[in-house]
This record gives sequence, C-alpha cells and structure tokens, in this order.
Amino acid sequence: MNRSFIARNPSVLIFLACLALFTLGVTALSEGFGVGIISTSFVKTLGKTLCLCLIAVAMDLIWGYAGILSLGHFAFFGLGGYMIGMWLMYERTRQIVESALSDGILPPTPEEIQAGIGNQIFGVVGSSDFPLIWMFADSLTLQLALVVLVPGLLALVFGWLAFRSRVTGVYLSILTQAMTLGLSLYLFQNASGLRGNNGLSGLQNLPGVTAPQSAVSLWFFWASALALGLGYLLVAWVVSGKFGSVIRGIRDNEARVRFLGYSVESYKLAVFTLTACISGIAGALYYPQAGIINPTEVAPIASIYLAVWVAIGGRGRLYGAVIGTAFVSLVSSWFTGGQAPDIALGFYTIKWVDWWLVLLGISFVLVTLYAPRGIGGLFDLIPRRKSEDAP
Repeated sequence: MNRSFIARNPSVLIFLACLALFTLGVTALSEGFGVGIISTSFVKTLGKTLCLCLIAVAMDLIWGYAGILSLGHFAFFGLGGYMIGMWLMYERTRQIVESALSDGILPPTPEEIQAGIGNQIFGVVGSSDFPLIWMFADSLTLQLALVVLVPGLLALVFGWLAFRSRVTGVYLSILTQAMTLGLSLYLFQNASGLRGNNGLSGLQNLPGVTAPQSAVSLWFFWASALALGLGYLLVAWVVSGKFGSVIRGIRDNEARVRFLGYSVESYKLAVFTLTACISGIAGALYYPQAGIINPTEVAPIASIYLAVWVAIGGRGRLYGAVIGTAFVSLVSSWFTGGQAPDIALGFYTIKWVDWWLVLLGISFVLVTLYAPRGIGGLFDLIPRRKSEDAP
C-alpha cells in the first residue's frame, strides 16, 4: 500500500508544526499584537532570518541533494529584492510627488508627475529619466511576477550554457561566483538604472499603509514564515520522489546516471532554475524588512556565507540547513550588533565585531573536519541511541 507523502516524511510535519508554534509565539510576545516583550526591530531580525532559511533550503537542494556547489545564489536573492524594491520605491515616491504638486492652483499633469518621480528617484545619480527596466515599476502584479521570472530566466540561461558544456565541480563553482561578481559590478554602475552604489532605500515604507511599523513588521514576519513553510514543503516533496532519487544519483555518480539513459543536464538545469526562483522570493521578502538593498548585497562573499551556513547545519538534510542558517544568523546579529561584551585581556581587548568572521571561519573548518553532518547530524543520534537501548 502506498503511504502518503507526510507519512513517508514525518520530519516535514514536525518542522511545519515547530514553525507554526514559533510564529504564534513571536506574535504573542511582539509589540504589534502581543505583550510587547519582543521589540519591533527583533521581529524584523527574525523575519529576515526566516528569509535566509528559505534560501538555505534552496541551497541545500542544489548542493546537498544535487551535488552542485553554487556560489551565486545570492545573486538571485538580490534580484528578487531589486524587483520588489522598484515598485516600493516608485509608489512611495509617486505619493510624495502627487502630494507636493497638489498644492498648486492647477492639478498636475501625468507628465509632470512622472518627471517629478524621476527627479526624486534618479536625481542622486544625476538623471531624471526612467530606464527601460523600470517600465513595469508602477504595477505590483508585474513586479511580483518579475521577482520569480528574472532570477529564473538568468538561471535558465546561465545553467543551459554551463551544463550544456558539461562544466562540473570546482569549475562550475567558479563560474557561478564569476556570474555573481559580474552582476555586482554591473549594479555598481549608475548606468545600470538601479541607482548604482546608492541602491534602493526606504523599502520598509509600504505605499498607502498607515499602520505602525510594529504591525508591518509582523505582516512580513508572517509572510516570511508562510514562504519558508511552503518552500520547505515543496523541496521536501521534490526530493522524496523519483526526481529526488535521480538528482541524488547525479550527485553520487553522474556517469552511471547518464549511462542509464537520464538527461543529466536537464535535471541539473531544472534544479538550478527552481532554486533560483525560490531564492528570488526569499529576497523579495527580505529587503522590505531590511529597508534597503544595494550592490554589496549581491557580492560573491554573501553566497560563500550561504554555503557556510548550510555546511554548519548539515547539507543533505533540509532541517539541518534551516537550523544552521538560523543559528549562525542570530549569533552573527548578537556578535556584530555590539551585544556581546568585549573581553579585556590586559594587553589586548577582544572586540567581537572584529573577530566574528574569524570565529565563523574556524567553526566552518571544525565542522568540516570533525562533524561533516553538521548540527542536523545530531538528530541522527536519537534513533541510534534508541536502537542501542532496545533489547
């Protein structure tokens, strides 16, 4: 008898239940709708952490299950943020311009409003004309579609060229990193149409919404939790069936899978494109909570951090990727936010803001050498201990 997907994967139900309880707990303790124990800024931090967990799930699918170490998935994450950021910035600026121009005797013309919006957005880079890529910025529906389509299309084109050439291993990792670096350098230019180094700012202000930030932060937190739950469920479903068996076979022995008649390149391309779309959605939810996005967010180092998070959590197990990312992200916020006390040694004072990256690097090396299954591997000890205690 065929068992249901949940019956075959009880860890999925456990994860979703834990995520639901966590969401309800944060809501009850928040300033927006709860008793006020958790501050609005920390709610935003938790919401951003959930978004990072979502891209970590995508990274675990491409690396842990398909065996493709991509060092460019934060490029897709950033593109998703830019797509939604364009609409947020355009609509907010339009409301400001219309309010300012309505003080005159005659109502402003559409041309005057458009010129005013252009001056407000692009004046910082010495321009007032809207680039072609902003042609859909006034439509929320189209920009939401672009959140998925733009990263997906970039991944589809790049993946088709790379996998068609049968580039594998470290060479593919270098190519994905080069793609990310190229995109980052392009976005730094004012001619990119995305305000160069200034990026897009004020994204935390939702157009037409007068609710306080304490409420808005919870809305995004709920959306991030929902996206993580659905993304986890989707990826778990993908890896539990025949498709998952094939990509694991590609990871373990690509030549044998190709010999069996499977189109290895097609499977790789499908996984690469799917994870890019998931990353774009995660970025679209992350940057409105961060309030700003600029080209440094797309730099290759961010994608390397992502690989470190998944490795510490334990690649090849989705809950491990989530645990590792949440743990490292929250600990990083604690160390780099000045909350960790400095340690005075007399001859030298350890400031964790300066030493956090060193600590993270050492942790990655130790996990790689002595705990290759990561934090998630600790859960493997539970059934093993039970079996040892059984008569």
